[in-house]
Amino acid sequence: MSFIKKRGYLLLGRIGSIFLTLVLLLSGCSFFEKKQTQEPDRDAVDVQQEVEVLAENLSVPWSIDRVNQTFYISERTGSIVKITNRKIERQRVHLEKPLAEAAEAGLLGFVLDPQFSENHKAYAYYTYRDEKKGQFNRVVVLRTNGNEWTEAAILLDRIPSAAYHHGGRLKIGPDRKLYITTGDATEPDLAQNVKSLNGKVLRMNLDGSIPADNPFPGSSVFSYGHRNPQGLAWLGSRLYASEHGQSAHDEINMIKSGMNYGWPVIQGQAKKAGMVTPLFQSGEKTWAPSGMAASNGKLYVAALRGNAVFRFDLARMRMKPVITGLGRIRDIFVDGEYLYFISNNTDGRGNPDETDDKLYRVLLKNGN
Repeated sequence: MSFIKKRGYLLLGRIGSIFLTLVLLLSGCSFFEKKQTQEPDRDAVDVQQEVEVLAENLSVPWSIDRVNQTFYISERTGSIVKITNRKIERQRVHLEKPLAEAAEAGLLGFVLDPQFSENHKAYAYYTYRDEKKGQFNRVVVLRTNGNEWTEAAILLDRIPSAAYHHGGRLKIGPDRKLYITTGDATEPDLAQNVKSLNGKVLRMNLDGSIPADNPFPGSSVFSYGHRNPQGLAWLGSRLYASEHGQSAHDEINMIKSGMNYGWPVIQGQAKKAGMVTPLFQSGEKTWAPSGMAASNGKLYVAALRGNAVFRFDLARMRMKPVITGLGRIRDIFVDGEYLYFISNNTDGRGNPDETDDKLYRVLLKNGN
């Protein structure tokens, strides 16, 4: 075959290849478009972004709880805010000890008793200063009478405190036990000491007694090796907690009785025998995760430094922000239809506007 014929065949072959490629690309466009419409975006935001303000001018709010359609929000400055049909009533709280003025301290965790409508009882966690003995945290029973609250009983006292890392979240689990998060009080080694109350998730009966099935006999310690956990939530019977890492490496953990979560020995994705590596961690970024809520297999987590509400999809092991642009977020409440959350821009680390802080509501899509 002559050189010219060979060149001709080669040229025709190249033209045919180009034509075939164009046909495939053109037909492929419609195929890929159909595939996208048939398979929904797995990362699609499941929260509608029409955010509604239910209350304004809150003063460093920390915890949300609700009975029927009435919200109760604790403020670090020492009040309980009652919100009914957008009407705000700031209620005075009479505590036996004066609130500490250290950073991050004050009236923190707050949760209503399951029989609140009948017994008017709630549980609170606050930081106080003893002039002779130092600074501590305590867990107490509060009772309301009209528009005021009074400290009625002490359930746990003298949890060592410092300028930072108080923990402070209270939640009542599906087992009707009171769960409490405590920080390491800036002494990391305390988190590894099961005889210390610091750097722990604690568990007790609602009267302050120790459950017989706690992992360490006679102790309220449920899990240990925590730095500064500030969120608790359940999916079914499984307990999850959020935790502040050291300059990033914030964590989302599944909490199991008696387990060691590593601080200060390991953090992030580090592994060590006998210690638990988190389900999620922020790597070199900082979320500063706080309050949590759960719905339909997902965890919703308030983020302070992250300035967001994050959604953690446990089935797909994915996370993404679903609410942004409202500053620091401290706590979350979910009722199945709506997600409620409070900003925390007045805590000295945010940039509050004239009506901060606020209670917000946003509709969940398809109950997710």
